[in-house]
Amino acid sequence: MSVVFAITFGLLGLAGLLTLVRIVRGPRTLDRILAVDVLVVLIVAGTAVGMAMSLRGIYIALIVVVALLGFVGTISVVRLVERREEYR
Repeated sequence: MSVVFAITFGLLGLAGLLTLVRIVRGPRTLDRILAVDVLVVLIVAGTAVGMAMSLRGIYIALIVVVALLGFVGTISVVRLVERREEYR
């Protein structure tokens, strides 16, 4: 089972690196906002995999709070950018 967790953490890490590249390269503001949202989802997924690996459910509240804050934050920032910038 630990091989599965190692592969999962490796894939999540690779996805995180690719997401960081998208945050740095852009090219638009909305691309960066979406990349930050994906990074939050990857953090939630990594926490869930770590929780499954340790067979303890003590981080469930943390996962829910981080996912909710990521969602609300993304919606708020997108609305702010939508008002300030012109997109077609």
